[in-house]
Amino acid sequence: MNTSRIPAHNGSNQDGVLIWFSEMSRRGLLFHPEEAPESIVEVVSGRPLFTDAECREVGNILDAMFAEHGSLVIELCYPIFMSACGQKVALDS
Repeated sequence: MNTSRIPAHNGSNQDGVLIWFSEMSRRGLLFHPEEAPESIVEVVSGRPLFTDAECREVGNILDAMFAEHGSLVIELCYPIFMSACGQKVALDS
């Protein structure tokens, strides 16, 4: 059985965006949400990061995120990206 590398997404609240991007980062699949999944390549090999099926899955999740939260998706995932780069981000309290 071939299971997806893409985590499930709960789009009903903003925490779902954070959780999804955190899990993508943990799995080594983090990418900027404004980039098309099919354009993402592995740095070392230059090969596509996602299969065609995963591209569709990720695309559907991103479409749902942006439909629900708009450009806030970018702000919500910012701390995840900074953490992946080894930077600490002060979150508003």
